[in-house]
Amino acid sequence: MLDRTRPWFTGVMRHLDELRGRIARLAAGSPRPLWIEGMHVFSTGHVTEPLGAITEPVFALVAQGAKRSALGDHIFDYHAGQYLVVTVDLPLTSQITHATPTEPFLAFGLPLQPALIAQLLLEAGPTVGRPHDGPGIATSDADDRLLDAVVRLLRLLDEPRDVPVLAHGVRREIHWRLLNGPQAALVRQIGLTDSRLALVARAIGWIKTRYDRVIRIDDLADDVGVSVSSLNRHFRAVTAMSPLQYQKQLRLQKARIQLIAAPHDVAAIGYAVGYDSPSQFSREYRRMFGSPPGQDAARFQAAAVVQE
Repeated sequence: MLDRTRPWFTGVMRHLDELRGRIARLAAGSPRPLWIEGMHVFSTGHVTEPLGAITEPVFALVAQGAKRSALGDHIFDYHAGQYLVVTVDLPLTSQITHATPTEPFLAFGLPLQPALIAQLLLEAGPTVGRPHDGPGIATSDADDRLLDAVVRLLRLLDEPRDVPVLAHGVRREIHWRLLNGPQAALVRQIGLTDSRLALVARAIGWIKTRYDRVIRIDDLADDVGVSVSSLNRHFRAVTAMSPLQYQKQLRLQKARIQLIAAPHDVAAIGYAVGYDSPSQFSREYRRMFGSPPGQDAARFQAAAVVQE
């Protein structure tokens, strides 16, 4: 919860009020996140089903309502005035947990840029801080200065000619605020080429290009230049799972997205994501999502019709 006794609390509430108004106007009528000038805004008046996706590095701020994201057994709840940072591609299962037609969920998102973080670290010079030893995801309260930068970025949309000239500087400021905020150690790793996070990011990129094939961990370790034991240790620390578990999550989440569009092609979709055995695909799908592939897809289609 936001600390009402902190001196910046009044500024936080003022900025959140403006953010709510701007996001509501921008996202009105869009059933999906709306991308504008390299950022996105989102609004919905309904809670949602848990849905998995590979989430790329992002700063995601909630202006109203609440959301839950899960990475394996790690649960991250965040609400108005709080943000989520994801620093490496992670298979998250997320859902909107608080939203009503009169008080919709409102959120802002900005992709994190490793090159920009590296540049800021170079310009700022050496810093001493505790290394981050948890997963590549975290939540925190947004302070007045961070919210002020987000508000100013959205204000630029009022004058489209300002965006190409001024937006880069505000995005840079947002990255800088994150680098000096409560998740500084986590965000800093994105810009360090020799960090554990960078090593895991390379391993994830390797897996993503081969998610539908049989992979050997020895080959993956050779590609990123570490021993198998080091790879497994670092990979589990950042993603809360082993490389093979990551591949399985990636396969099943891709299958789920395809099944929502084509719920009757279960066997073909299972084969397309790397399963030779339909029974194994159905068994692992049910273990992860709680129901068989065809039934799960039909439920999502029914939910979408009701929401429409």
